[in-house]
Amino acid sequence: MTESVERSLHAELVAVLVAVTHGEPRVLTTEDARALPAGPFELSHRSLQAGLRAWVEAQTHHPLGYVEQLYTFADGDRSDESGARVMSVSYLGLTREAGETGVAQVGWQDWYRYFPWEDRRADTALVDDLIVPRLRAWCDDTADAALRKRRQQRVAITFGLDGAAWNEDMVLQRYELLFEAGLVPEAARRQPGAAAALVPGEPMRHDHRRILATGIARLRAKIKYRPVVFELMPAQFTLLQLQQAVEALAGRGLHKQNFRRLIEQQALVEETGDMATGTAGRPAKLFRFRRDVLLERAIAGSKLPLSRSL
Repeated sequence: MTESVERSLHAELVAVLVAVTHGEPRVLTTEDARALPAGPFELSHRSLQAGLRAWVEAQTHHPLGYVEQLYTFADGDRSDESGARVMSVSYLGLTREAGETGVAQVGWQDWYRYFPWEDRRADTALVDDLIVPRLRAWCDDTADAALRKRRQQRVAITFGLDGAAWNEDMVLQRYELLFEAGLVPEAARRQPGAAAALVPGEPMRHDHRRILATGIARLRAKIKYRPVVFELMPAQFTLLQLQQAVEALAGRGLHKQNFRRLIEQQALVEETGDMATGTAGRPAKLFRFRRDVLLERAIAGSKLPLSRSL
């Protein structure tokens, strides 16, 4: 009986390891950018997190720093190649990109490679001109008036249409809606006859893109009330670099003066006395994160002005 249960249920540990490099959000991938670092939980692992660290460091040669549990995925249709049921325990880690990994098939990728519609810093043409028309066509592709209305409401809320505001935290909901509408390759793998008109965005193996969406959503929500963005910054940085990092993670622009005013009001950073060199224009002051306010800010929050986009 025990042997049968062990064969039918496997626990997989999956890491969403994030960095910000040159003002762009990056995620560490395996299998030539098609998967996240992952491996099975084994009896030799003293804990889930210890098992995760062991797998990530073995697969990528990248040590883990800050890590928190993200979500456990245990849907009934999750299975491996042998047909065994798979439960994935995912973790979110924040780090610094260290250049080439030196491991074949392992590398850092821009996370907007997988979710291009989430990047609204420059324009919204992908959503407005391509995704929304296809979602509206999906809404209309039913004779059930009640179902059609529910679909229309979901599309409006999820993609910020018809008077609804775009919510950058709804990364997973947008991906799952596109999945349900048959507009992503992962849906085509599970749903024979899914729509051929797929939207841009690289797929990943298994449901790793869904796990990545969950990690992005968690981090986007977290940077609004915890100073975790400083885990992704170098020891010294300019205020412009800090703003660009937050914008890259959130996928939207921020008002420069409002952002700097809020950072100053909360006393999150302090001047180092040095100036940035090797940049165009006037030299900029270098700042560092005030570690002594970490506990205070963890309690009070750091409320970054993500709602005030350009």
